[in-house]
Order: sequence, then structure tokens, then C-alpha cells
Amino acid sequence: MDFVEGEVLYFNKPLHWTSFYLVKQIRNRLSRRLKLKKFKVGHAGTLDPLASGVMIICTGKATKQIETFQYQTKEYIATLKLGETTPSFDMETEVDNVRDTSHLTKELVEEKIKNFLGSIWQVPPVYSAVKVDGKRAYEFARKGEEVELKPKELVIDEIELIKCELPEIQIRVVCSKGTYIRALARDIGEALNCGAHLTGLVRTRIGDVTLDKCIDAEKIDDFFNAVFPAPSDNAEKQDLVAE
Repeated sequence: MDFVEGEVLYFNKPLHWTSFYLVKQIRNRLSRRLKLKKFKVGHAGTLDPLASGVMIICTGKATKQIETFQYQTKEYIATLKLGETTPSFDMETEVDNVRDTSHLTKELVEEKIKNFLGSIWQVPPVYSAVKVDGKRAYEFARKGEEVELKPKELVIDEIELIKCELPEIQIRVVCSKGTYIRALARDIGEALNCGAHLTGLVRTRIGDVTLDKCIDAEKIDDFFNAVFPAPSDNAEKQDLVAE
């Protein structure tokens, strides 16, 4: 593999790792093994720390392909808790409101989520990296400051209910770049008149890249040890003879 000329790697990001942390681990290992002080490594789409799944990592000259990957369709499996809301729309923050869910049925949930199919407008979460006046929205949110974010148009190609154990549901979503599944959870909760927040999220696909094609990021050293095998005793002796 030629990491300088450019490689495209597929990793399964673990829960609680930030996207930046995964990139940093890869960059540090490559820089050390290739003996380069500066080395380009980037990812093609952020995943929240409370989400796991497919991340495409580009190295060297392949970082020029990042934008192409970013625009590819993504698939997620999302778990929602109905009847409870949080400021971040996921479990990063504490529950701030509890609402009645006695009116919910599987049929009602299936009916309402169909309304999110196709082109929709979505207001990003305030706990997000969206820039407002040169700062990230989450910087305002974590200080308790109000910030107004503009809705963005996006496309939901597919959405289906795959598990319904009320007040918890699980959905599969295929969507365009820029979709916040946390915000989708919020909007589904409002459509059901009970509120909701995200309790689990796995990105199962980016384009044609699926989870089964990904390297387990927690076994990152095993991967690089295989790519950069340690020299054997015989190889070391041959090097000495050659010198």
C-alpha cells in the first residue's frame, strides 16, 4: 500500500471515539512508520461520539477524493426513545422533558415517518458543528446561549420502521449529505406529538461501503502491523551483509 500516493481506508468507528480521534490515531501511526513529520489524513463525513459505524479515511493524495465521498448516500440504523426530549436530541445531555406516549401505536408511527420521505427541510441541532458568526453552534449551546439556525433542504431516500417496542423504536434511514439523524429524531417526536431523542446510531453504509468491509478501529494496530510487518532476523542479517 502506498499511503503517500494515497489510500482509501474503511473503518468502523467505535462508540465514544470522536471522528478527529480516529483520524489522529491513523495519522500518528503512519507518520511514525513512514518517518514523516507531516502527513495528510482526513475523513469523509463526521460521526458523533455517540454514534458508531462506517468512516472513510483518506491518506496522502487521496484526500482530494474526500468531497466525492461526502456526497455519497448514507444509511443509518437509529434507535429513538419516544416521550422524552434532550437539548442535544441525543444522550449527550440530560432529559429535559417527559411527555405522554399512551396514544402511540405501531400504525401511527409507520404513518408519520412516511411523511419524512423525499425532499424535506431540516433545522440542524444547536449542538452541532454548524458555523454561526464564525463560531460552531455547539459553542453557543454549551454556554446556554441561544442561537438561530436556518433550515436546510435535504433528501431522505428511504425510511422504514424496523423495530417497534414502544416507547422505543428503531428505524433505517437512507439519506443525503447534511442530514442530522438527531434532528430527524426530534422532528419524528414532534410529528408524533410526544417528543423524542436518539439513544443509538450506527452508520451502516456510505455509497457502496458497508460495515462488513470496514476495519475494526479498535484493532488498528493489528492492521498496521500487517501492512508494515516487522523485519525478520534473516532480513536484518541480509541488510547487514549488504552494507
